[in-house]
Amino acid sequence: MLLIRLDRLLVVLQDKTYVYDLNTVKILDSIDTVPNLKGLCAFSPSLDSCFLALPASTVKGSVLLYNVMELQSHCEIDAHRAPLAAVVLSSNGTYIATASEQGTIIRVHLVSDATKSYSFRRGTYPSNIFSLSFGPSMQLPDILVATSSSGSLHVFSMGFAINQRKSSSILGSIIPDSVADALDPTHHQVLQCAVTAGVKSNSVIRKVDKVVADTSTSEIVSCKATISIITYNGYFQEYSLSINQQNDPVWALEHEFNLLRVISDNAISL
Repeated sequence: MLLIRLDRLLVVLQDKTYVYDLNTVKILDSIDTVPNLKGLCAFSPSLDSCFLALPASTVKGSVLLYNVMELQSHCEIDAHRAPLAAVVLSSNGTYIATASEQGTIIRVHLVSDATKSYSFRRGTYPSNIFSLSFGPSMQLPDILVATSSSGSLHVFSMGFAINQRKSSSILGSIIPDSVADALDPTHHQVLQCAVTAGVKSNSVIRKVDKVVADTSTSEIVSCKATISIITYNGYFQEYSLSINQQNDPVWALEHEFNLLRVISDNAISL
C-alpha cells in the first residue's frame, strides 16, 4: 500500500514499511513489522502530528504509532484482546480508532498520550469491520463511522450529541464517562442493510453540517452528516443522516450508482 503527503512517501509491505523523502526519493527509514497480510495501516498527513499506524501483534489488537517526520516510534497501544481488523487516524492526527477481528467494540485513543477516550459497542454478535472513518474536521472530529459484514452502517458521535442526556448520579459514579457514552443511544445511530451483507465496503464522511441555536452558548440543535460508501461489488452510495433536537435520526439515500455498469456503458458508447 502507498501513502503519500507532500514530503513523505510510505510503502507498506507484508513485513516491512519504508519511509521515503518524496523530494529526493531516498529511503529515510525502514520499519520491521509483524506479518501484515491484510495491509492494515493508517496515516495522518497533518503537519504537526504526522503519524503512521501499523499492527504491532498478530495475536492481540496492538497498534504501533510511528512519527513520520521525526522518524521514530511514538508509542504502542494495546487496544483489543483479539487481532486488529481495522484502524484509522483522524486527519489532524489527534485520535486513532481501532476494531478487532471480533468486531463488537470500537475504541478511540488519544494519540498524544495513548489514553482511551471512547469505547463504542457496535453490536452484540461478532462481525468483520470493513472500514472506519473519522469526520473531516481538522479540529476535533465530530463523528466516526463504521461498515461491517452485517451490511449495517454505524455512526458514533464524538464531538457532539444533540440534547445530551446526563447520566444519573448513581450510574455516573459507577460507570466511567467513556463507557456511559458508548451505552448512550444519543452517541450511536445505525442504518440496517445499508449495503449488501458480506460484501466488503469502504466509507468516508464527506461533510458534517451543524445548526447552532445560540452562538453565545454554541448549543447544537440539529446536524446533518453526508456519508459515501463504495462496495467491492461495484456500487457507490451516498447517505445523509439528519438528527434533530429530540435525537431522532432520519436517514436518506441521496445517490446510488452501479459503477461497473457506468463503466461498461461508457465503453460501449466509445
